[in-house]
Amino acid sequence: MDEPRSRFVDLAFTLQGNSLPRDHRQALAAALLQALPWLGSVPGAGVHRLNVSAGGGAHALLSQRTRLTLRLPRAHADAALALVGQTLPVAGSPLRLGGAQARELLPWSTLYAHLVVAADDEADEGVFLQAVQAELAALGVSGRAICGRHQATEGGTLQGYGLMLDHLSPTDALLLMEAGLGPRRLWGCGVFVPHKSAAAVGAPH
Repeated sequence: MDEPRSRFVDLAFTLQGNSLPRDHRQALAAALLQALPWLGSVPGAGVHRLNVSAGGGAHALLSQRTRLTLRLPRAHADAALALVGQTLPVAGSPLRLGGAQARELLPWSTLYAHLVVAADDEADEGVFLQAVQAELAALGVSGRAICGRHQATEGGTLQGYGLMLDHLSPTDALLLMEAGLGPRRLWGCGVFVPHKSAAAVGAPH
């Protein structure tokens, strides 16, 4: 039986740049909205977390393999190609975008988001998971939620947890990747990707 096909795709751009501030989510979102003003009004649009070097310094190094990946409805993918060749000013660190490759969303039974935002009154893990379950119920998605470690970024103004969901049906997996969980999707929050095991849920990010 063929797997369901998502209405969304991931559009991955090559990058040229040396480093970024470790807290760069807000600045990156602002630069993208400056380049693509329509992006903020597209339901479900998101930005994947950038893979940068680990460490505790103020700046993080970019590798040649790092990609800037947008999650978009298929109908908006062509318009996003306007980013090719542009340089995004991200908190004083320029990022030049090269060619882009569209990638299909894969409905694995286990999905992971590096950071799902918790509201101010949801810093407690139990309360956070209750809010997650309520959002999943509203989406009609059934799966087991496993909470990772608490995280604070953007100078402590953005807080939440890593989150894994498993035992997902293909239909529910695609729905979760399309909808995401929590706010700040353009800041790289609540964006789910396939994952092979629960081992990394508590790993540093």
